[in-house]
Amino acid sequence: MLIGTIAEGAAILAKDIKRIHLDFAFKIDDGHFGARKVWRNYLPRLKYHNPAVSMTINRSQDQAGPATLTVFYAPPQDSSASSPSSSGPSSSTTGDTPTSDHTPFERAETINMKHKHESQILSELLNMTKATPVVATPEEEADLQVLADEEKRSEADRVRNATYTEQKRQEKALLDQARGAVRTQ
Repeated sequence: MLIGTIAEGAAILAKDIKRIHLDFAFKIDDGHFGARKVWRNYLPRLKYHNPAVSMTINRSQDQAGPATLTVFYAPPQDSSASSPSSSGPSSSTTGDTPTSDHTPFERAETINMKHKHESQILSELLNMTKATPVVATPEEEADLQVLADEEKRSEADRVRNATYTEQKRQEKALLDQARGAVRTQ
């Protein structure tokens, strides 16, 4: 869980961002690969750090269709008005879900994700929204260091076990060969 919350893509979005909507095809053909990676890798981290921001996905069968990421900004709040809750759908697979009906917004900005790498899409999103990347705390850094040390030990153990297994296999092969030679005499 620790790596998932502070890895690339973990950021705090500006307070005026109301919703993020992704629209892309089911398959990765024709430039939808980066969009899928953003959805699978970065959107959960953004949602973890920004639970109040609605994040919707619309996946369609149209491979030639657009792959867009739209950011909706909230209208200026009156001090007497309360914020409406998001009651719209969080995802759709039919391709006919509207992208802006369920929450009022002041403006929307769109990123064309088609034929772009996921890191480029993330960079554009962070620049457009003026998001603040999440920096690991000293405790999280220490935990990450412990995980890295355990991974090094695990790799050494894997190498040692592979060597041991190979030696045992060779010994067994020699014994089987010697037993076969004894039986034939």
